[in-house]
Amino acid sequence: MDTEQEKFQYLGFLGIFKEAFNITTSHKKIFTQITLSVILPLSFIYVSQNEISGFVFGENEISPIEPALMGSQTYANTPDIFSSEMTTSYWLFKIAFSILSILLSLVSTSAVVFTIACIYSARETTYKKVMKVVPKVLKGLLITFFWIFIVSFAVIMGVSLIIFIVVFVVVITSGTVPSTPSIPVIIILLILGGIILLGTLYMGLVWQLANIVSVLEDVHGIQAMKKSRNLIKGKTGLSAAVLVVLSLCYLVIDQGFKASVVRGESVWGKILHACLWAMVVSMFSLFGLVIQTIIYFVCKSYHGENTHKSSLALHLEVFLKDYDQLDSQEEVFMV
Repeated sequence: MDTEQEKFQYLGFLGIFKEAFNITTSHKKIFTQITLSVILPLSFIYVSQNEISGFVFGENEISPIEPALMGSQTYANTPDIFSSEMTTSYWLFKIAFSILSILLSLVSTSAVVFTIACIYSARETTYKKVMKVVPKVLKGLLITFFWIFIVSFAVIMGVSLIIFIVVFVVVITSGTVPSTPSIPVIIILLILGGIILLGTLYMGLVWQLANIVSVLEDVHGIQAMKKSRNLIKGKTGLSAAVLVVLSLCYLVIDQGFKASVVRGESVWGKILHACLWAMVVSMFSLFGLVIQTIIYFVCKSYHGENTHKSSLALHLEVFLKDYDQLDSQEEVFMV
C-alpha cells in the first residue's frame, strides 16, 4: 500500500485536525495569499452585511415609517414609495450580496482544494498558477452547487409538507387546535425533529464532500453527490463528529461577533471588532476547507481508491497543462 494512502486510511478525529494544522502552517505563503484575496473579502461580507443594510435602509431596514404611525391618517397619506421602491431596493441589495458571497465561496473552495491537491501530489504551485486554474475548476463546482440548491429546495418543501400533514392530522383528529399539545403529539414532534436534525447533518456531509469531488474528480452535479454519498459510507461517524465540532466553533464565533459588533454601542468600536472578527472568520474558514479536503482523502483511502501522488498528479495535469501553455505564450510575447 502507498505510504500516503496508508496515512490517510488510519487518520482519526484528532489526526485530521493535526494534519490540517500541519499542512496550513507548512505552506503559509500561498494560503495567506488565498485568504487575503478571496476568503477575507468573503468574511467582510459576512460580518458587515447586516450593518451595511441597516445603515443604507435604516434601522428597520425595509420600512422606515414608525410603527406608531401605522393606521393613522398621516400613514394613509404617505406615498407608497417606502413600501414598494424601498422594499425592491432592499431585496436587490440582499440578492447582490448573496450572489457575491456564493461566488467568493466557490472561488475560495476551488483555490484551497486545488492547492492542497497540488501539495499532496508534490507539484510545485504558486498563487498565480492556482488563481489562473480556478476559473476552469469553478465550472464543475458551479454545476454541483446548482444541483445542491435544487435538492435543498426540494428537501425543504418535502419537510414542510410533512410538518403540514402532521399538524393537519392533529387538528382533524382533535377537532380543534389544542392550546397545549398532548404527549403523543410531543413524542411525534420530537421524533420528527430528530430525524430532520440527523438528515440535515447527513446532507451537509454529502454536500460538502460533493464540492471537493467536483474539484478533484471529473464528476459534477448529481453524480458528484452520489459519489460523495458512497465515499462517506464507513466514515459517516467520523465526518459527522468533525462537522459538529466545526459547526459549534462557527456558532461560538457568530455569538462573539453579535456580542461585540451587532450589540456594540460605539461606531469605531464596531468597526474595529468587525475587522478582528473578519480575520477570525477568514482563518477558521480556511482551516475548515482544509479539513474538508483531508476528509475526502480519508474516505477515498478507506474505500481503497487511489490517493497516491501519481494518480492525483494525472488529474491535475489536465488543468495545469493549459496554464503551462498560456504561461509559455506570455513569455514568448514578452520576448
